[in-house]
Amino acid sequence: MAGPTKRMKARKAIDPAALHDLESAIKLVKEHATARFDETVEIAINLGVDPRHADQMVRGVCNLPSGSGRNVRVAVFARGDKADEARAAGADIVGAEDLAETVQNGEINFDRAIATPDMMPIVGRLGKILGPRGMMPNPKVGTVTPDVAAAVGQAKGGAIEFRVEKAGIVHGGVGKASFTEADLARNIRAFLAAVQAARPSGAKGTYVKKVSLSSTMGIGIRVDPATLSEAR
Repeated sequence: MAGPTKRMKARKAIDPAALHDLESAIKLVKEHATARFDETVEIAINLGVDPRHADQMVRGVCNLPSGSGRNVRVAVFARGDKADEARAAGADIVGAEDLAETVQNGEINFDRAIATPDMMPIVGRLGKILGPRGMMPNPKVGTVTPDVAAAVGQAKGGAIEFRVEKAGIVHGGVGKASFTEADLARNIRAFLAAVQAARPSGAKGTYVKKVSLSSTMGIGIRVDPATLSEAR
């Protein structure tokens, strides 16, 4: 009979209720990221909000200072000079009505979509397709903008969007298990700062209730929110 796997041993060795400071949590996540690929390090933040109310919706974008570790494919809906700017900035796919038709046909070969404001009457028709995937361009997170070159650069450089789920939880990929502990700590603190900056007016009481880290295939490690301050 096969013995217990590394993952099974890790689950027994780590108390799921124990709180760890950020540095210790990162070490544990890296130690137990034992898959044969470079696992993504993910953060989950339980917030004191009820997103069913419009004044308690949390949404924003975070520029990860150490990058995301992902090769992000960016599509830009633009015409003319703006399309040329997007291509020069490194956009993977650029188009207008033709790109919208491709998406409507179910071909979504990109991770993030950006649009110039004049393209929104066309892009708006794609809401039922891109919306559920969290890919709908939105001016609040800088993906509807005339400055497509800057938006493409941010997306390629480590900008990630976040949005609170029905249960009041925000998720985000904050790097790879191969990142140094210092790089992961910088990204995690930046992500939390962005979530805090997006605190809605309707949020009352404790805003950040629980924080946990995990790798793609690893177990969740609880983090003491008090250790996430930039001052540490």
